[in-house]
Amino acid sequence: MRALLALAALAVATPAIAQERVFVPIAAQPQPGEIVLGDPKAPDREQWSRMDGAVNVRNVTRPTLTPVLPVGPSTGAAVIVAPGGGFLGLAIEEEGWKVARWLANHGIAAFVLKYRVLPTPPDNAVFQDSLNRAIKGERTGVSPPEDTPPEALADGIAALRHVRAHAAEYGIDPARLGFMGFSAGGFLTRSVVAEGGADKPAFAAPIYPNMKPMKVPADAPPMFVTIAADDFLLQRAGGFGLVDSYRAAGKSIEFHLLADGGHGFGLGKPGTASAGWIEAFYRWLDTRGFLKARS
Repeated sequence: MRALLALAALAVATPAIAQERVFVPIAAQPQPGEIVLGDPKAPDREQWSRMDGAVNVRNVTRPTLTPVLPVGPSTGAAVIVAPGGGFLGLAIEEEGWKVARWLANHGIAAFVLKYRVLPTPPDNAVFQDSLNRAIKGERTGVSPPEDTPPEALADGIAALRHVRAHAAEYGIDPARLGFMGFSAGGFLTRSVVAEGGADKPAFAAPIYPNMKPMKVPADAPPMFVTIAADDFLLQRAGGFGLVDSYRAAGKSIEFHLLADGGHGFGLGKPGTASAGWIEAFYRWLDTRGFLKARS
C-alpha cells in the first residue's frame, strides 16, 4: 500500500497484519517551480524516504505548491492534487507527482500540494519501528487522526487562494479550479468543500476517502468519488454516508464503486478494477463542462 494511511490505519482495522515496512532515507526532493505557501522562514523539518521504491515525505512543516502545467494545448481547467499518508506523511510520488503529470498531459493544469502533517519521530529507525509495531496492533503514538487537522485544512485553502490569485499567470480559468485528494488527501478534499466557504473548489474529487457522512454546504460543488469495495475505509464507514449526504442535500455526485483494488492504488493497480479510473474522472470533467471555456 502506497499511502502511510493504509499502514497506520490497518493497525486499527486488521491487527493481525504483520508485514513490516522499510523506509530508506533519501535526500530532499525539491521540485521545479515549487512555491512556499506559508512563512518561508518557518523551520524545515522534512524527512524524505523511499518505501517500496516510491518517494514519501514526512514531518512537513513548510507547505508548498508545485505547478505541473500542460506543455501542449490546455483546457483551462486546473486541479490541486493532495497526496495521502494518514496525515503522518505524504505519498507524494504515487499520489502527487504521477497524478499531476497525467492531468497535465491531458491539458489540465495540476498543482501538487505538500501540506503540513502531524509530527513523527525524527529518528528514522524509531519511526519505522513505531509504525511497524502499530501495524501489528500495538499502541505506539504513531496513528492517524480521526479527521483533517486544522493545519492541513489551512494549507488546502491557501492553495486554492494562491492558484486563483495567479490564474492569469498559470493560464487557467479560476472558475474551473478543482481539488483532488487521495486517502488522507480525500479527507482534506471533503474538508475544503465543507469548510472552505467562498474559497471552496469548483469541483471536488476525493479518491478512496473517508466514506462517512459529511456536512454538505448549500453551495457544494459537483463531486466525483471512487473507492474499491475491498478498501478498509469503506468497511470502517459501514456504508456510503458521503454519497448519501450529497444526495440528501440534492447536490451533484458521481460515485464509482470498484470491484477491487484495495487502498492506495494511486493511478490504478494493474490487474484490478482500479486501473483506468482516472479516465472516468476525465470523462466526468468533460460531461460536467469543466474542460470547456465558459462564456
